[in-house]
Amino acid sequence: MASERLYIDLLVENGGLVLDAGAQPVTTDNRHSIGQDIKHAIMESGLARALIGERSPTLRADVRTQIRILVEQDTRIEPGTADVREETADRYLLTARTYEFGDLEVFL
Repeated sequence: MASERLYIDLLVENGGLVLDAGAQPVTTDNRHSIGQDIKHAIMESGLARALIGERSPTLRADVRTQIRILVEQDTRIEPGTADVREETADRYLLTARTYEFGDLEVFL
């Protein structure tokens, strides 16, 4: 697994940039950056909202499949490794494996 910073991004939590003590944006890298990119892609696609709002178990399974397909289109993710599990009615765990940085977990 690579140890250099290949992917660098600004750290976003709760919809806003995280700032350090000097009011400068905090950065994140590699696996966390990939996870953050994937989470934002899912949110921007509207699939997270569809997943949370859907009552039918069959249709929720369909949305989870759409999310897996979206995630695996990212060239940094190993095909066939994405999975979405329902933890609670409004919380889902996405897992996948990156080529360079191993497993990642993202909560939706």
